[in-house]
Amino acid sequence: MKPEPFEIRIPDAKLDDLRRRLGSVNWAPELANEDWRYGTQGAYLRELVAYWRDGYDWRARERELNAHEHARVEIEGIPIHFMRVPGKGPRPVPLVLTHGWPWTFWDFHRVVGPLADPGAHGGDPDDAFEVIVPSLPGYALSTPLERTGINFWRTGDLWVSLMRDALGHERFFAHGGDWGALVTMHLGHRHADTVRGIHLTNAFPLDHFSGPRPWAIGDAASAVPDPDDGLRHWERKFASHVAVHVLDPQTLAWALHDSPVGLLAWLLERRRAWSDCGGDVERRFSRDHLLTTTMLFWATDSFASSLRFYSEAGNNPWKPSHDRTPVVEAPTGISFFRGDMAPGPIDWTADYYNRTYVQIHESGGHFAPAEEPEAVVDDIRATFRPLRETL
Repeated sequence: MKPEPFEIRIPDAKLDDLRRRLGSVNWAPELANEDWRYGTQGAYLRELVAYWRDGYDWRARERELNAHEHARVEIEGIPIHFMRVPGKGPRPVPLVLTHGWPWTFWDFHRVVGPLADPGAHGGDPDDAFEVIVPSLPGYALSTPLERTGINFWRTGDLWVSLMRDALGHERFFAHGGDWGALVTMHLGHRHADTVRGIHLTNAFPLDHFSGPRPWAIGDAASAVPDPDDGLRHWERKFASHVAVHVLDPQTLAWALHDSPVGLLAWLLERRRAWSDCGGDVERRFSRDHLLTTTMLFWATDSFASSLRFYSEAGNNPWKPSHDRTPVVEAPTGISFFRGDMAPGPIDWTADYYNRTYVQIHESGGHFAPAEEPEAVVDDIRATFRPLRETL
């Protein structure tokens, strides 16, 4: 289990093929969609595609990515890519950051510097971490994924092997959002002796996908006596993609693996709907970031395997490793971002987690490390500062 350094380099032929496809789009007709009510708006999509074809410079972004250290290692026959940012301080401690969908490892690029080298970013060098940012199995550079059954809780077990066996860290801290939150929660549940503390930017039960209808986000409404418009709005943001990803991932993959514009439209709608952008997605993400995210799915042929994470969560439900309370025993910090919070109280998190830190931020949405990096960095430091001596 020896990590092998590598450099990101997409073949010229892949880029040439992309440019050809972007120049011969069979644009869908569109009617009365100025406000995005039917999905991704055509006028903005056309602008972004034109920039992708004529202005966006993948090779420049590739150099930016390669400014960091990248490696791959095979664990249980699964290729795992990770980015490593060495810590600079008197005693950097290991921290693994786990992304979600439709994130990539690069959504952490605004937090890795301050976390690894706080002294260079106005912080205390005593807060330094050695930062490891893997790509989830089947995502981006953790490909090809040629096994079924790989989901969030199995990924958590893989991360223990990555951190301990491949990188030599007997104990470590963990952070995550979206799928990364579930991966991290599983680490805090099953591996609390190894993972000495966790930090989350989402909070939901580990058995969220374990019921008879794992695709039915609408079931959340049935738990509320009188669902209000806020709950319905929150449900609408996630219902369509969860249902398709759980039930028909391969059907969707045939279309979007073949069409870069279709892929961009699918990812773009989520970035706009789930972020705290007020309807203007570029308020939170530059065009280059939106396109780099899309490229990390397109150029690595990973969209199809990334979708399987959903169906595999339903097909292989999470089961507890113990019946103790709290369910997540590792000390837990949680950062809630108002633009991404589900309606309802958060009191349940005090019992479900060994909750030692909580913060609610008025600004920010689902992609917190990319939207509000300073808040995420501050909360990670605050969560783990009193726990450093446990490593």
